[in-house]
Amino acid sequence: MNAPEPRRRWWPRSVRALTALAAASTAAVVLAVIGLWVHHDVRHRATQIAEEQAQRQLWSLCDQLRAGIVPDAGTTVPYEVVATGRRSAVASGGSLADAYPASRHVMPTPPTEGLAGLTPLTSVRIPVNRHYNPRDKFDLAGGTQRVMTADIRPGDLGAAQAAALGVDSGAKLRVYVVVLPHTAEEITDITDRLLLGAGLVSVLLVGAAAYAAVRVALRPVEAIRVRTASVTASDPRERVTVPATGHEIAALATTINTTLQRLDDASARQRRFVADAAHELRSPLTTLLASLEVALAYPERTDWPAAATTAARQTRRLQALAEDLLLLARLGTRTPGADPDTVDLAALAVALAGQHPLADRPLTLTCESTGPAYTHGTPGDHERLLRNLVDNAARHAEHRVRITVRDEDPWVVLTVHDDGPGVPAEEAERVFERFVRLDDARSRDHGGTGLGLAIARDLAESHGGTLTLDPGPDPGTGTGTGTGGACFRLRLPRAAAPSPPPSPDSPAPSPSP
Repeated sequence: MNAPEPRRRWWPRSVRALTALAAASTAAVVLAVIGLWVHHDVRHRATQIAEEQAQRQLWSLCDQLRAGIVPDAGTTVPYEVVATGRRSAVASGGSLADAYPASRHVMPTPPTEGLAGLTPLTSVRIPVNRHYNPRDKFDLAGGTQRVMTADIRPGDLGAAQAAALGVDSGAKLRVYVVVLPHTAEEITDITDRLLLGAGLVSVLLVGAAAYAAVRVALRPVEAIRVRTASVTASDPRERVTVPATGHEIAALATTINTTLQRLDDASARQRRFVADAAHELRSPLTTLLASLEVALAYPERTDWPAAATTAARQTRRLQALAEDLLLLARLGTRTPGADPDTVDLAALAVALAGQHPLADRPLTLTCESTGPAYTHGTPGDHERLLRNLVDNAARHAEHRVRITVRDEDPWVVLTVHDDGPGVPAEEAERVFERFVRLDDARSRDHGGTGLGLAIARDLAESHGGTLTLDPGPDPGTGTGTGTGGACFRLRLPRAAAPSPPPSPDSPAPSPSP
């Protein structure tokens, strides 16, 4: 069992909290990126609005001055009009008129030579007024401000207009309009506050929604956990409820039920196997114990050679049963080798047919093959498989056991057919179960452990093959299962013929240059 990983104390311990934190963090990052983009875009657009407002005010002031009208001081946008040959401002308005009343102009005097015409944007240093207490944090008294300027040439003003403005007819005028800094700042600040509030609320809502959604989604998982926790080794029949949603949790519940069913089946097979093994062991042990107790109770009337023969026979039966049980246990846990041998199944069958001890009744054992039939595996496993099939056929045959081996690309097919009473079709799979003996054969099945066919099928499957009770007719006699004896069919993957070993007289290969 894998040990759980240590958790950080500050890290969420539940999937709900972890998912909510991840969703809220993702939403915060996305909203922060969007907020930065909106901040810069709003600031840029607000600055454009302030510049357009200053430009409109500038053209309006120029039109009034050319008409000889002194502009009104009560405007929103700060401005100042200065002229050559004049110390005080021709006109000022906005916060500039409040900060510098009845004083000399604060904007630079236009040059006597050369006119700038229209200057879209420039920066001007405004002096500090120590006697002015501003009411606005964006007050213009002091500091560098961005302004727009426009020049009015001497020829643009007539004598009457110049007199109305209080300047000489040859004076040069320059109009300064301050681009209000607080326009963009206030719009940006308001937008930032709205975005911050909306972002915080959105992050909280996203986290809460994710938490609630995961909580609802995990309810079936919690029900599955509770139901699975109630499964015990003594009662593995509990099953979880499969949700009707059809999503991944339903698939999880189905998989868990399938796993529990496999565990239940395995537990049932284990219990049945233990019970059958105990039952099979009890019979020879009872016979052996009874024989020894009778011999010990009446030693003078005991035929000791016969008692020893009986004890030896029952001991051999116990030994065979123990070996079969150990073999079944090894087959259930081992994996095939990385480099298996190549075995000629036809030659192995021929050798087994010639060496197999026949029963104490007339019995013919024949083997037919069309040639070598190579397959992968170990000779010991294949010999045990064939021997179990032949032993089973010999115990049930009346007069004859027939073995055939042939290639059916890509398989090697081996059949073992006997002329005994056969196996009913409904029992065709049951004969491969452990400790199963059909009732008709029980009286004649002497010396068997009831594990031969089960071992044979496990060996076949461990080598990538199959072992079935063939319902078709025997290829030699035309009879089939249930009417002309039993015919077991073994199919194993065909292997390429092994390369022959080099001859001692063959010349050695010349070395490459």
